[in-house]
Amino acid sequence: MTESLTRFELPQSAIPTRWYNIQADLPRPLPVVLHPGTKSPVTPDDLGVLFPQEIINQEVSRERFIEIPEEVREIYKLWRPTPLMRARRLEKAIGTTAKIYYKYEGVSPSGSHKLNTAIPQAFYNKQAGVVGVTTETGAGQWGTALSQACNFFGLECYVFMVKVSFVQKPYRRAIIQSFGANVTASPSDKTEAGRAILAQDPDSTGSLGIAISEAVEMAAKSGGKYKYALGSVLNHVLMHQSIIGQEAMLQLDRAGDSPDIVVGCVGGGSNFAGIAVPYLRDKIVHGRNVRVVAVEPAACPTLTRGVYAYDYGDTAGMAPMVKMHTLGAKFIPPPVHAGGLRYHGVGSVISELYDQKLIEAYSVPQLEVFKSAVTFLRAEGIVPAPEAGHAVAQVIREAIRAKEEGTSPVILFNLCGHGHFDMTAYDAYFRGELTDYAYPQAAIEAALAELPEVKI
Repeated sequence: MTESLTRFELPQSAIPTRWYNIQADLPRPLPVVLHPGTKSPVTPDDLGVLFPQEIINQEVSRERFIEIPEEVREIYKLWRPTPLMRARRLEKAIGTTAKIYYKYEGVSPSGSHKLNTAIPQAFYNKQAGVVGVTTETGAGQWGTALSQACNFFGLECYVFMVKVSFVQKPYRRAIIQSFGANVTASPSDKTEAGRAILAQDPDSTGSLGIAISEAVEMAAKSGGKYKYALGSVLNHVLMHQSIIGQEAMLQLDRAGDSPDIVVGCVGGGSNFAGIAVPYLRDKIVHGRNVRVVAVEPAACPTLTRGVYAYDYGDTAGMAPMVKMHTLGAKFIPPPVHAGGLRYHGVGSVISELYDQKLIEAYSVPQLEVFKSAVTFLRAEGIVPAPEAGHAVAQVIREAIRAKEEGTSPVILFNLCGHGHFDMTAYDAYFRGELTDYAYPQAAIEAALAELPEVKI
């Protein structure tokens, strides 16, 4: 029967009741987080300026599983469980001997996986009694999700959107505003951090690091009225996304398969962590032989060309310092269309997994991303967001290799969102206006030269 199925569903009773925290199973613990000013380990009071207490507890927790509040699970029912799809038409189109599955997170109200963490973050902030939250967004998927979540819980929402995406993706900006959020192009003149960047470069296209600085500054100077919410990178965010992989495990079991290769795109790490960490637990704890593959833009090659070092999470150096794979907080990536992956660093969990050789990492140039995305959409009928297009490109690489080697691996990847608001990028691709961009090594070295000195 399963040989003819394309879509594998779960009942709502199968929505996970707990998030999985991979910190409990890492072979060695994560490096400590440092205060950006003193460079000493951060305290709960330091973090309390930005986050509600329950979020802080989850960020530092080493408990293996953390219960999902019933109020959060009730809202999850709007779209979860998400479907697992067998990409039979893609398999036929590229003539592969591999089996390809994808977990489709584009069915969420926000159109991406980001709502999985936006809902609990808004819930915990509402419990803490704050008026609203501040945040950044790259491509706009996170800003969309958080604006929706704040609307559900009656919170104000202030979004600093990377300027290049603010211009490239006007309809993502419009949907954020539709949910009542205030959206500002970053860098802006509303914060000291933004004004400083504009003074140096009035035409700055912005970056996630700059937008984070502005959002952090606004929250930190609000006297507790606002807290800060982050859509990727931090441990609690990646943990919230683990429901993706937990569901996929149940669905693949129903399909009678188990993945040999798990693929996810990487910016800060939330998409990748969501699909990967439950399988990494099997790899670490049970010795399961599964390749776990992270894919990033060649224009922002954090894992493949960055260094593993302590760095600021934002451009202005206001956010906590984390040991992570980084290109340097002053790194300004080129304005490629995968705005959600244009971050100078990657989450400490992902960095540690890579450093321990538990995951692989590859970079993909922009033209290959769009070529692969078009192959996928013409076969499967879904338009991938450019971010998820990186995973599609790597999956096609793996599937072609399988055909050449005469193997039949099972490949699973996370299709984290739809590309309906990214058609200007596809239009530019079809008109031949997109180019590849490999960041010059000299420019990377210049940014890395400004890494902070840390003695720990």
